[in-house]
Amino acid sequence: MAAGAHTTRKVASLTVRSRSEVLELAVLGLLHSAPMHGYELRKRLNEMLGPLRAFSYGSLYPCLRDLAGRGLIASSRTDPEIATALAAKRGKIVYRLTGEGEAAFESMLGEAGPASWEDENFDVRFAFFAQTDPETRLRVLEGRRIRMAERYDALRTSMTRTPSADPYLTELHRHGLDQVEREVRWLDDLIDAERGARRASRRARRATGPPG
Repeated sequence: MAAGAHTTRKVASLTVRSRSEVLELAVLGLLHSAPMHGYELRKRLNEMLGPLRAFSYGSLYPCLRDLAGRGLIASSRTDPEIATALAAKRGKIVYRLTGEGEAAFESMLGEAGPASWEDENFDVRFAFFAQTDPETRLRVLEGRRIRMAERYDALRTSMTRTPSADPYLTELHRHGLDQVEREVRWLDDLIDAERGARRASRRARRATGPPG
């Protein structure tokens, strides 16, 4: 087997695994808010991730079966918590998070390594920032900011060293550079807000002091 073909297969395998993990996090996070049937899950996933990252039934249902097989979610034909909401849809399978699923979701939210700020994962992680502890949020944002700053420098250097004779290609590169620059500024604002909230929280704790 050629080395290039082996490398391509390995990268493709890692990409599929990464997408599967992203989908798992998204499903567990949505079920953390409320039990849902498959159609509602797919609809919410599309709303969360946008049309370019929409997941089909072909990828959603294998994910649900896998999560159920690992005991992270359970399914039933009826659920007393949402029976009224789904009264018109009797017969649809409703999925809910188990205790093991709750623990797995919380564990995923606690991760702040490089995978959490890469393109494939960051938007899903950000969608659940309200359920993420402040320290982890800050680490993820700072990691993403470093990654995007590196990308900005690489794009700018490439445009400077190897300018294109094609004006449309040049504009495309400039557009990409502008997008990265805007994200860096956005991340700066988010990081400042997180740090400000942390400082305010510390001041409040000091002002309150230990109980007398």
